[in-house]
Amino acid sequence: MAKKEYVLNVEDFCQELGLQKLHCPYSTITLKETGINRPGLQFHGYYEYFDEKRIQIVGKVEISYLKSLTPEKRKKRIDRFFKHDFPCLIVCWGLEDAEIFEEAAEKYNRNLFRADEHTSDFVYHIMDYIDLISAPFTTMHGVLVEVHGVGVLITGGSGIGKSETAIELIQRGSNLIADDMVDISCYHDRTLIGTAPEMLRYYMEVRGIGIINVSQLYGAKSVKQAVEIDLMIRLENWNERNPYDRLGLDEETIEILGVEVPLVTVPVSSGRNLAVIIETAAINNRMKELGIHSAEIFCESVTQNNTEIYEKNIARLADIDESPEQKLSLKDKEYEENLADRDETLADSEVYNNLKDN
Repeated sequence: MAKKEYVLNVEDFCQELGLQKLHCPYSTITLKETGINRPGLQFHGYYEYFDEKRIQIVGKVEISYLKSLTPEKRKKRIDRFFKHDFPCLIVCWGLEDAEIFEEAAEKYNRNLFRADEHTSDFVYHIMDYIDLISAPFTTMHGVLVEVHGVGVLITGGSGIGKSETAIELIQRGSNLIADDMVDISCYHDRTLIGTAPEMLRYYMEVRGIGIINVSQLYGAKSVKQAVEIDLMIRLENWNERNPYDRLGLDEETIEILGVEVPLVTVPVSSGRNLAVIIETAAINNRMKELGIHSAEIFCESVTQNNTEIYEKNIARLADIDESPEQKLSLKDKEYEENLADRDETLADSEVYNNLKDN
């Protein structure tokens, strides 16, 4: 399976990263590999594991090494490097010495840029940019809100009350990210970031009212542009035959772009405050991330209590077994008591007869 290619607009690329064009014969750059490379070894002549599909970045170290060479050797090393079809070469630190690459860039029609940032800072900057444009992407139907710092994606059938619930959450201090359509990107194969499509950003559709602008109605504090998705809430109509989880031990998940996201199914019926339930689910999910699982703690407490009662009963039975008097069954005790009563009765009879005879 061929790797996906990404076409970068040069003007947007330069504006986003603060680059100066030294030689740029094309309006777009085709990126076939999302990594970067610092070609210090290549300038020294080692090309065995050189990946020419990556963006090439040089700083003071590489420039200093090339400047230490004789002009003839330096030109030869640079010429050999520029024969390879790499996407572009970026010189950091705003170095004026970047001019040593201009001749080879013009000769082989390679893109040459200069960045004012320090090399290490620029590497982080450009990697974030590459992750942004190359991240896997999908769109889901639902409402995305941030509830007490937890990104909650609310899904469910049309008309079940997603937007109405989101409005109540906003009134209680939560933030709206997207309504109806949620754009989701996966960064570093483990982090899901949700945003709203540009045209729908900050807008909501409420049946009976129509389209509203949440930012204008509730203020700038009520909206955010993006949030990490930590939890998915699925609303569904109450079904008496559905065995809904009552303890919270059954942890369900759903896969989005290869990432497992905790899933909570909330039945909808009259009288249930969905906003409060979702807030509770969000806080409970954060507690789980901190290692505090209320349902497990409760079950462990019940198990420990039952174990203690069982051990006490075992000890009591052991004490009973050690006592000879308590070994007798209830029937044996009743039999002995009956014998004692009979002997006492006979004794009383003998005393009575003796007194009568005298």
